Amino acid sequence: MKGLIYKSTGSWYIVKAENGQYINCRIKGKFKIDKEITSTNPIAVGDVVEIELENNEDNTAMITGIDRRKNYLVRSSPHSKYFKHIVASNLDQSLIIATIKDPKTSLGFIDRFLVSCEAYHIPAIIIINKCDTLDQDDLIYYDYIKTIYESIGYPMYLVSAEQSIGLDELTILMKDKISLLTGHSGVGKSTFINQLIPEKDIRVQEVSDWSGKGLHTTTFAEMHDLPFGGRLIDTPGIRELGIVDMTRAELSGYFPEIKKQLVNCKYNNCSHFNEPGCAVKQAVKDSIISEERYINYSKIYESIDDKKY
Repeated sequence: MKGLIYKSTGSWYIVKAENGQYINCRIKGKFKIDKEITSTNPIAVGDVVEIELENNEDNTAMITGIDRRKNYLVRSSPHSKYFKHIVASNLDQSLIIATIKDPKTSLGFIDRFLVSCEAYHIPAIIIINKCDTLDQDDLIYYDYIKTIYESIGYPMYLVSAEQSIGLDELTILMKDKISLLTGHSGVGKSTFINQLIPEKDIRVQEVSDWSGKGLHTTTFAEMHDLPFGGRLIDTPGIRELGIVDMTRAELSGYFPEIKKQLVNCKYNNCSHFNEPGCAVKQAVKDSIISEERYINYSKIYESIDDKKY
């Protein structure tokens, strides 16, 4: 019997079977020793799996196989930066919720997420939440970053999940698709989901006064059926998004605006820092590439450890 992974708690998985029934499943031992699976979690939310019902009254089954993934998104493992952790698989698009204040989401965090999406061929959409709290200066800043990201192909939307402002357009984008939802804790992911699926009533916590950072409300990734069609995968609030499975030489290919300039660099192995005839550095000087994005490229470049390759 086929099924779809809706939730993973580490040792148990909630699977929605073909007949619509939710079944608690365990993983068969072979997945734990399969050398081809290099992630800390061999099965992730969004995976299509083969299950065998067990002969008991506990509504349990054994996961015996996994279908080939069309894509997946990874981050560095919470336990070791040298291992990858699959966040979710078989995605149609990813949504990153960010905020301009209370708490402020750095462009560096957004860019790390976008790089991961580019690496695994997942279209990304940026959502700026809490528009009802923004003053005139905040809105000017929003227009500034919207120009940066939309000019390189990333749609950006301004919403208020709390006030249900701007959500209609997003429901159209999400209809009949599998969407991943991510962002720092405290940016309003739970409120956003509660507006889309009121019956879920996901617990919401306020931003911590002393740190300005959100408190974690989601422990494990979980898939939800959307009432208007499609599915949404909620992920735990992420403080940092470590880049894995990527060399420094590959990084420039995951910045669309930098990738466009690569053919014009004097040297094929240009790192875009100190080399003469670098088209990327010239594009930054000419404001074709935003200085903020170039700085974040530099920071991510420095954070990648090529030694493990």
